[in-house]
Amino acid sequence: MAIVRWEPLREFTTLQNEMNRLFGTVFDTPAQGNGGTMRRWMPAMDLVETEQHFVLHADLPGLSEEDVNIEVEDRVLTVSGERKATHETNKDGYHRVERAFGSFSRSLTLPEGINPEAVEASFDRGVLEVRIPKPEQRKPRKISIAPKTIEAKSQDAEPAAA
Repeated sequence: MAIVRWEPLREFTTLQNEMNRLFGTVFDTPAQGNGGTMRRWMPAMDLVETEQHFVLHADLPGLSEEDVNIEVEDRVLTVSGERKATHETNKDGYHRVERAFGSFSRSLTLPEGINPEAVEASFDRGVLEVRIPKPEQRKPRKISIAPKTIEAKSQDAEPAAA
């Protein structure tokens, strides 16, 4: 008989996953036209800060560059798009659809001073990368005080006659 170490945090993770699955199936919105259910799709995104940039990575499997829209307006970066359903309706039996599809939109508020013209994006193997250059830090201007030269008066000097 093997002894198995009990890890309570793993139990909580399992419970959370099951609750998410349960609520996900209860609150799914109906799909248009076929009477089934459509799972809401929200792509996973990471935002990393480097010395010079904010870098956003988004997992967009099954999408192409044409399916994704990136906009910057009033310090808000919005990534949106749509993944279309690839399954067909089968009238003779049942099928199971687990892959989520549909439109999505994610918005992030950027710090002040971002130049929207300098934002760059690339797309490689289903991963979107958006590079946002950090704004230049406003640095206080240091003003140096010039030393004042004081002319020394000679004590031996006689006052000028008037």
